[in-house]
This record gives sequence, structure tokens and C-alpha cells, in this order.
Amino acid sequence: MKSLDDYLPIVGEKIIGNIYQKAHRLINKHIVHINSTGQGGGVAEILNNLVLLMNDIGVDTGWRVLLGPVDFFSVTKKFHNALQGGQIDLSTNKKNLYLDTNDRFSKFTHIDHDCVIVHDPQPLPLIKFKRKKQPWIWRCHVDITKPNKEIWSYIKPFILRYDMMIISSKRFKKDDLFLEQRVIHPSIDPLSPKNMDISDDTISKVFKKFGIPTDKPLIAQVSRFDPWKDPEGVLRVFEIVKEKLDCRLVYCYNMAPDDPEGIVIYNKIKKKARRYLERGDVLFVLGDNQILVNALQRKSSVVIQKSTREGFGLTVTEAQWKGTPVVASKIGGIPEQIVNNKTGFLVDPQDIAGCAEKVAMLLKDKKLAKEMGRQGKEFVKDNFLITRHITDYLTLLIDVLNNY
Repeated sequence: MKSLDDYLPIVGEKIIGNIYQKAHRLINKHIVHINSTGQGGGVAEILNNLVLLMNDIGVDTGWRVLLGPVDFFSVTKKFHNALQGGQIDLSTNKKNLYLDTNDRFSKFTHIDHDCVIVHDPQPLPLIKFKRKKQPWIWRCHVDITKPNKEIWSYIKPFILRYDMMIISSKRFKKDDLFLEQRVIHPSIDPLSPKNMDISDDTISKVFKKFGIPTDKPLIAQVSRFDPWKDPEGVLRVFEIVKEKLDCRLVYCYNMAPDDPEGIVIYNKIKKKARRYLERGDVLFVLGDNQILVNALQRKSSVVIQKSTREGFGLTVTEAQWKGTPVVASKIGGIPEQIVNNKTGFLVDPQDIAGCAEKVAMLLKDKKLAKEMGRQGKEFVKDNFLITRHITDYLTLLIDVLNNY
């Protein structure tokens, strides 16, 4: 089992010492996180690391996963899409299913902790069905820059019951919410199988196992099949680059249990990419294996994140940590992670030609790609490792519990 001390060679004594000092102020406090899935997607991945390490430093921290029927998660995915600007038919049936599922969950979920942190829209109304005896914090991982007005009006009364809201970027702050909104950037764990150092020999074995040839430069996007990740736009970028340079595109994807929309989009993109699939120029690789994701992000010449909305997009940070240059959309939390023209390239999410131009530039100019990769790794080390995340959470918890 990992310990905070394992990170000392990476971040240094000052940061580790500061974490222990802050944690001591939370001795005998009990924190609980609540979200909608234990695997698949960035929130579950963050909590898997955060909860373990918080307990390691002496802060009792629990984790509850919301239980609900398949229909509930279909509805909450529509809520998610609407919060990022999509359309929704907010029917009475959808509202009833949303509230009834949270009401039922509240009956067999005992919450007697000193602080409750609820993640994303799925368990947001839980606060309505519990007797509030402690501070509750809503952690929003969604890009709420321009939410659908109807869904925002519906969920806002739930948000106002909370004592604080955590967002991933200052761009997501809402002027119509009368509660504190604090920015905490998501983070990566440099010692996880997805991000730890691996040898060239390991990379070769993984590629052989998963049938990924290395005879051409690789372009990769690592993400769920979600309309906001724009997998169709990624294919169009590849088509333009392919006309100039011989290369291969890899979609490395996963399917989160709370996202039933994924399989529909997966089938749609496979159909559109059929001629490239037949030639082996486009590959679809299931990214449930963390060492596979690690190897792919290291071996790719360029990683793309061509989202049209993005709560944060930690795959950008992951790739930079491995020294791989990134071309990504200037949207949501992504600009927080890239210093444009220095650690990678930011492009307009609708600019297919511009994105293709930057990808081609990095494929042609290996010196530029290497330098961007080097600077990207240093930027991540200073800003987006799990130790920074823990420090930010400890600071927040001390403030909230002292002022409640």
C-alpha cells in the first residue's frame, strides 16, 4: 500500500512536511466523499488515490458510491450534458427518478461524519434527504461555463443548501450562486500504474500484447466515448494529417458504468472510421489496463484532447507528465494545464484545420516536440501532482471546519 512518504523523492521534504503539519490539525475528524461510480472516469480515479492517502496521513476519510437503477444513470447523463450546454427534456418523470433514487440511497447510507463532500450532479440532491449536522461541500467536475438554463434553474436550489462549492477552474465560477466557490485543480498520481516510470521493454511488450504496431508515428486520444470529447472531430483531424504524413490514430477509451451513452458513440465512430480500420490506420483500444494507457501516452508522438466542453481533462496532464506534447482545445479546464506554445498547443475546439496543423508540426519537428515534452513535465510537477491536491483539500477542510 502506498504511503505519502513514497512521494518524498518526487516533490521534496518541504511539501511532504507541510502536508503532515496540516493533517495534524484534522486529527479525530471524519470526512466522507460520495460519488456515482467506483471505477471508470476521472472522479473515481482521483478518489481512489485521494481517499487512501488522506487515511495514510491520519485524516479518517470514507467513500460512498451512489446506488441506482440503469434508468437513473441515463437521466443523470442527460443532466451532465445539459449542464455543459446541451438540450434536455426535463420531464416530471426524470425529476421524480432523480429525487427518488437519492431519497432511497439516503435511507441506507448513514452520514454522521464531520464533513460531507458530494461529487457531481448524480448525488447532488442527497442533502435534501438528510438532517444536516455538518458542513456539506459540492464538488463539481463538470464544465458549467454555459449550462442549459432549464437544468441550471432546476439544480441550483440543491446547490444553495451546501456550504461551499469546489470547481476545477476559475472559468466555472457562477455569479448567481451565493456561496463560496473555491478552485481546486484535479491531479494525477505519479506512482500509479498509469503514471509511474516504465521501461522501453515494458512498452514493447504491452504494445505487442494489445496489437498496436509501431511502424508509424502514433496520434492518440485517451478518453471516454462522449459527445463532448468530440471523437468524430478527432477522426477529421487525423484525415487531414494523414494526407501529409503517414501516421496512425489510436482511440484509447473506457466505458464508465454511469455513462450508458458511451457504447452508442463508440459504434458510431467505428462505422465512420471503417476504411481506416480495415487498413490498420485507426485502432480502437480498450483502456481499462492502466499500464497500457501509460505505455500509449509515452510512445505516442502527439496526444490530442479535442474536447468541446471539458471539466478538466486529466489526460492532458498525464501525457505531459510522460514528456509527450499535447494539442488540446482551449476550453473548460484544459487551458489551466497547458502553457500555449511552450508545453503544448491550445486550439479553438471547432478549428479542425488548425488542430491538424499543430499535430503535423509536432510530427515533423521532433526537436520542438521533445522540448515541449520536457517543459510540460516540469509544469505538471509544480502544479498537478496528488500532493498538491491533498494540500489544497487539507487547507479547505481546515477552513470549513474552523468556520462552521
